[in-house]
Order: sequence, then C-alpha cells, then structure tokens
Amino acid sequence: MSVPGLALAALGLILAVLVFSHDDRTVIGVESDQLASLAMSGTLLAVIVAGFWHQFRGNLGANLRAALIWGALGLALVAGYAYRDEARSVGARLIGAVRPGSAVVGADGSVTITRRADGDFHVRAEVNGQPHGFQFDTGASSVVLTAETAAALGIRPAASEFGVRVSTANGTTLAAPVLLDSVRVGSIVERRVPALVSRPGALRDNLLGMTFLDRLSGFEVRGDRLILRAP
Repeated sequence: MSVPGLALAALGLILAVLVFSHDDRTVIGVESDQLASLAMSGTLLAVIVAGFWHQFRGNLGANLRAALIWGALGLALVAGYAYRDEARSVGARLIGAVRPGSAVVGADGSVTITRRADGDFHVRAEVNGQPHGFQFDTGASSVVLTAETAAALGIRPAASEFGVRVSTANGTTLAAPVLLDSVRVGSIVERRVPALVSRPGALRDNLLGMTFLDRLSGFEVRGDRLILRAP
C-alpha cells in the first residue's frame, strides 16, 4: 500500500475510534478534539511528504546531489557563525599581509600594523578625517606633516611661524607648530594632537611621532608587527 493509502487508512481508523467512543472526552489519554486535529494534520503531512518523495525519487541521483550541496552549504554557514571571531581574525591578518600599513583591529581593541618589505612600518592613518600615510618614528618628538600633506588639510602656516628646529634625514630644518583636530589609526582616535609642519621639500614622509604615541597605553614591535594599544 502506498503512503497516502496508509495515511487514509490510519485516518479512517482514528475516525472510527472517535465515533465508537460516543461522548468520551478522552481517547487513549488524548482529548477527542485534539486527537481529531492531530489525525487530520498527520494525514495532510503524509500526503504532502509522499508527493515530494515521488518527485524526489523520479530523479534520485540529481536530487541527492542537490541535497548534499545544500546540506554542505548549511553546515558551512553554521560553522562560519560558530567560528566567526576566528575567521575575522584570520581575515584581518590576511589584509595586513596583503596591504602592509593597514590597521588591523584586534578583539581587545589593539591595532596591529604589518612591516613593509623595506623594513619600515608605514601606518595608514586619518588626520582630520582625511587618509594619509605615516612613518612610525619613536625618534620624532611630535607628529610631523609634510608641507604637501598640511596643504591638503587646509593648513598653510605663514613663513613667520616656522620657528621650531627639527632634525630630519636631510638634516636640520624649521617647522611650524599646529594643532590637529584628530588623528585616527584603526579604532584608536586621539583629538587635539600637537603636530609640526615641515618646510616644503624638507621632509618626504609624514612622521607618526610621540605626541600621538605617548597618549597610548602602550606600543611594541613584535617581529614584523607593530602593536598599538588604545588608552
């Protein structure tokens, strides 16, 4: 007998039991109304499942492959959700390796920068909301901007403001003191950061110096990684 036939036979048997139970409110420990509802629902479900099984069995090989594919996708989604923190960490490390200088934010709020091939730490930061590159430099007592970066930020000190003597790779030069609204590296944001603007041509790269680094709770170089810890 087919599945629909068995379902209808079971329904008929239950209806017969209900008829001969007369006014009994319960049948085999189940209320009559509830038993009738369960019988109808079970029969309908059996018929639907039988229809699907008939279609499934008609092309069994292809349907099994499809079921396995969907099952594997579902398992991958569950695994991805269960290990989402680990996956995020691995992804962040890959981004840091592919794009040295990119700020990778850790679960503890720390920011990690990967060393470039030339051996320097080039940090991608935002100054007053604009992205700019910086060289990590603990020897610089201040954040130092090139004249070109300062101009891009709308900062153009007058000639009379260049009164601070600084040492660079090209020798000693004069710089102008300024106050930056914000400096952001990854998730770390410092506001009202004192900085210097070098004379045009005196400095090739911006320097991420101690007026920013001193505000952190700590920083360290571990192998090819620079780790900055938020205040």
